[in-house]
Amino acid sequence: MKKFILYASLLGVITLGSCTKLDENVYNSIIATNFYNNRTEVMAAVLRPFTHASAWVSFMDNNNYWRLNELTADQVAWPQKGRHGYDGAQWIRLHNHEWTVTDNTIKGPWDLIWQGIGFCNNTIQDLEKVDFVKIGMTADEKTSIIAETKVLRAWHYLKLIDIYGNIPIVTTVGTPLNPPTKTRKEVFDFIEKEIKDNVELLKPLSANLVGRVSKAAGYAMLSELYLNAEVWTGTPRWDDCIAASDKIISGQTGGLNGNADLDPDIYAPFGVSNDKSKENLFQIAYDFKAADWRLGFEGLFWHYNQKQINGTDRNGNNAVVVVPSAFDAYKDTDLRKQKWFLIGTQYKYGSTTDPVLGTEEYNNKPLVFVKEIRRNSEGETGEGGMTRGEENSGARFNKYQVGLPTDASYWANDFVLYRITETYYNKAEALMRKNGNVATQEVVDLINKCIVRRFSSADYAVNRYTIATLTPDEFLAERGREFVFEGKRREDMVRFGKFTTNTWWDHKPTTATKALFPIPSSQIAINPGIKQNPGY
Repeated sequence: MKKFILYASLLGVITLGSCTKLDENVYNSIIATNFYNNRTEVMAAVLRPFTHASAWVSFMDNNNYWRLNELTADQVAWPQKGRHGYDGAQWIRLHNHEWTVTDNTIKGPWDLIWQGIGFCNNTIQDLEKVDFVKIGMTADEKTSIIAETKVLRAWHYLKLIDIYGNIPIVTTVGTPLNPPTKTRKEVFDFIEKEIKDNVELLKPLSANLVGRVSKAAGYAMLSELYLNAEVWTGTPRWDDCIAASDKIISGQTGGLNGNADLDPDIYAPFGVSNDKSKENLFQIAYDFKAADWRLGFEGLFWHYNQKQINGTDRNGNNAVVVVPSAFDAYKDTDLRKQKWFLIGTQYKYGSTTDPVLGTEEYNNKPLVFVKEIRRNSEGETGEGGMTRGEENSGARFNKYQVGLPTDASYWANDFVLYRITETYYNKAEALMRKNGNVATQEVVDLINKCIVRRFSSADYAVNRYTIATLTPDEFLAERGREFVFEGKRREDMVRFGKFTTNTWWDHKPTTATKALFPIPSSQIAINPGIKQNPGY
């Protein structure tokens, strides 16, 4: 059920108390005992950080966490295409690892995530003062709701230490005014304690908790936290990653449709009914027709004439595409390559003979998406580059399909944050690293259980992994193929030591300090307690 998303969309923003200098917005304060008079008002506060998370974690049209984790890595890019997409070279700087401390692409995620932490802090602080029994709720509900908000806040911090490293820790609205930088290890320990102290107070995942922080979401966060512990703290936590992953895989944390399990349908975890996919553990929930609230990715991924391709009512800005080397990383027999991308001649929805026409370099000519990013219309050959694109350059995003405007569930796709497939991969990777980065039969079995869905029976027989073929480099490549577009690629590359050392398409290796982004200069200027990351 997605009823919870209606609360926040209909009741609007719940305002905060005054903020610290981690975020420049100032909000009016409200008196908790006067505002929270019933369940609806409580839930509006609880759900506000969830609706806000849509802005910073998904591929919505914001400078956000998703863009930093994907546009800097080896699978997608936002190249200039003729007269479109240069945008002050900000996307080129991300691709080349040449970002600056003043770039909005760096400042945007910082501001948005800290605002989300502010929402969480405000909710916790307010609801701890409310007599739940007096307003018709129970003490157990209060315990569960506060636990949920604390785990949600920990997830915000998890994403902050991923991209910025050493950051402040703030748990009280407005204080301290200039919070000091804490080490990554200190922040890691805070996240771990917050989740572990509260995860067993959370409810198991069920259909009634779509988009909420359940026990499944909490253990998925721990699985990610421990998988990255060696990078983030210097100390590996492989056994803890395996234990957290096993909680989910063994069925102890619930599911949206029975216990969580791998979904055999390649589209189901991302489709308009993905709130019912047994694969999904945590997602940002949307319902366009019920709440005028949708995952608006068309500007980022769709062509100027995309509505003719999809039969929808919207076009896009023709921005993000797949880099050639990432598209080539899939075998032609891989169903993910066949289903999750658009390539080749594009036809009008429902037709196999009436082509969609281009509007720029291929104006009034059939629109043919090609894997290369170069000036093919001018006869260019070679690898091309970030300023050499055309309107048809690059394979296109097709992982989330929104249906038709006449459908009851049109554009009701939730944005998936964790799926059980990732839990299988995390456990397998932890086992592999424990074994000196050599696959064991258990590692191979875990990954094969996932990829058997990605090939026909005949093709799987020749593509299944063995101990010999599942090398660390192949493991990273396979993670990329499975989680393309899901906002995870940079984090994976950093963990495998490839983010600053690898070459892909036209990208060349950079310096080790680029594994972290800088603290925005605007924050350094207003908060003397914050220290800049090395190399900036």
